[in-house]
Amino acid sequence: MSSGAEAQLPRPPFGRLLTAMVTPMTSDGAVDFDGAAQLAEYLVTSMRNDGLVLSGTTGESPTTTDGEKAQLIRVVKEVVGNRAHVVAGVGTNDTAHSCHLARQAEEAGADGLLVVSPYYNKPPQSGLVAHFGAVADATGLPNILYDIPGRTGIPIKTETLLQLAQHPRIVAVKDAKGDFGAGSAVMLATDLAFYSGDDILNLPWLAIGAVGFVSVVAHVVGDRLHEMIDAYLAGDAAGAVRLHRELMPVFTGIMTRTQGVIATKAALGLLGLPGGSVRLPLVNATSAEIDQFRADLVAGGVKLK
Repeated sequence: MSSGAEAQLPRPPFGRLLTAMVTPMTSDGAVDFDGAAQLAEYLVTSMRNDGLVLSGTTGESPTTTDGEKAQLIRVVKEVVGNRAHVVAGVGTNDTAHSCHLARQAEEAGADGLLVVSPYYNKPPQSGLVAHFGAVADATGLPNILYDIPGRTGIPIKTETLLQLAQHPRIVAVKDAKGDFGAGSAVMLATDLAFYSGDDILNLPWLAIGAVGFVSVVAHVVGDRLHEMIDAYLAGDAAGAVRLHRELMPVFTGIMTRTQGVIATKAALGLLGLPGGSVRLPLVNATSAEIDQFRADLVAGGVKLK
C-alpha cells in the first residue's frame, strides 16, 4: 500500500522512471537503429522503465541529424508501443529549429517533449519565457523543461518557472540544478511535476516531492531505481536509503569518471547490450577506463556478462 506521501505528489505525466537513452551507433559512427530497438525493449522489460527520453544530451543530440532523430522516435515507438512513454529531446539554442524538431517529433509519434534551456547564447529570463512558450505552442504535446545550468550557462529562475507553469502544455521539469529550496518553492506554488535529472540526487529529490527520475544510470540499474521509488512511496525510507547507498559505485562510475555518454556506452558493452561508438567530439572509453567501469559496476552489484 502506498503512503500518504504519494497521494500528495502531482500525477507523474510520463511515469516515474525514464532513461535518458543513448543512441546506439556502429563502429563507423552510423546510428544503429536495430540496436536502438533492442536497447529500448531491454530498458522497458528488464529495467522497468516507464518512459524513454530520446535525443537528449545522453543521446548525442548535438551530433545527430534531424532525420536520424525522427527515425529514432519511429523505431522506438514501434517497439515499446503503449508500454512506455517516448519523450523526444527537441531543445536547441535556436527557437525556430526547436519548434521544427517539436513538430517533427509529434509527427513521428512522440508522446512528449524534453526542452532544454538555450545554451551558449545565454538569453535573459524573458527570452526563456518566449522560447519555451514558442516550443510549447508548436505542438499539442506535453513539455518537460530541462533546467541544467552547468551545461547551458543559465538557470531557469523560480519566477520564470512560475510563469511558464501557467502554460497548459508545460507540465514538468527535469532538474539538474540541484537547488532544493528553489524546487520546493516551485512545487508548492504550481502543479509542475519535478523529475530528478542528476542520479546522485535521485533520493533527495523524492524526499522533497519529485515524482521520479530521468536517469542515465537506469541503463544498467533501472530495476533497482524503480525499487527505490517503490520503497520510498510505500513509506520504507530505510529501504530506499539502502538502495541509494548500494548504487553509489554505479553513480560514481557512470556520472563522474568521464563524460556520461562515454561511460554509459562502455557499461552497455560490458553487459552485451547495444551502445557502440560515440561521435566526435566525444571519444570512446579507453581500456583503462573500461576496466575502472567494470570495477565500479561490480561494486554496485551489477552482474556483467
